[in-house]
Amino acid sequence: MARLFFGMNQSLDGYVDHMRVGPPSPKLFRHFIEQTNGLAGSLYGRNLYELMHYWDDDQTDWGPEEHDFAAAWRKVPKWVVSHTLGSVGPNATLVQEDLEATVRQLKAEIDGEIEVGGPNLARSLTDLGLIDEYRIYLHPEVLGQGTPFFAAARPPLRLAGSEQIDDNVIKLSYVPA
Repeated sequence: MARLFFGMNQSLDGYVDHMRVGPPSPKLFRHFIEQTNGLAGSLYGRNLYELMHYWDDDQTDWGPEEHDFAAAWRKVPKWVVSHTLGSVGPNATLVQEDLEATVRQLKAEIDGEIEVGGPNLARSLTDLGLIDEYRIYLHPEVLGQGTPFFAAARPPLRLAGSEQIDDNVIKLSYVPA
């Protein structure tokens, strides 16, 4: 049975604006490459999928780390939740109907971890009781505005673990209490 986790980089004040937090350090980027290599799948909302779709095409200015991440990302099956997209890229399936039934089927049929991408999708899946873990990659920055990690109030959570990833980022893992 698959486990769903929602994880994103977050500022100290709770926002997940990747444009303002900046690129990951080499250690954090390596962590994400290794995590992506171990995924059974990724479940994206439209906005984050459109951003991540960047990794489908090689760029001339990429170094070895970028190529490693792109290779890992491309091999992972993706499900994209959208009512507005007409199609999705390689190794991706468009989910337009019955999110709950689709995700319950994925959890029942797949072994391993499935990442959830996007705060709004995570909110919907949390409301359905389908998220098993929340991973906050806490950065020492205060943004003052942006998209919050939690798109709505959450039921109580319990700290399940913590790990210092690099000199500035701590991964905090929470599970429903």
